[in-house]
Amino acid sequence: MAAVALPALSGLRRSFGILSGWVEVAAGIVAQIMGHKPSAIAEKHYIQRELDLLHLWHVKIEQWILHEAGIKFVAASEFMRRSITS
Repeated sequence: MAAVALPALSGLRRSFGILSGWVEVAAGIVAQIMGHKPSAIAEKHYIQRELDLLHLWHVKIEQWILHEAGIKFVAASEFMRRSITS
């Protein structure tokens, strides 16, 4: 089997940020998922997003990217359910 070269992490982060625009995610949510500090005053002081909300958006972005790549998406909860019943 041939080795496959993976892009650098910075390239993956950049692609994630760019591709998330196609899912119409707010820029602040994308930045927070990517680990950036809040830049706007509202983001710093008034908007506090729960981890569950960020996870919801992360899954939506991931589903879209995998769909566009032609890869079938299996949610972690569905995967766990399948492996327990198998």
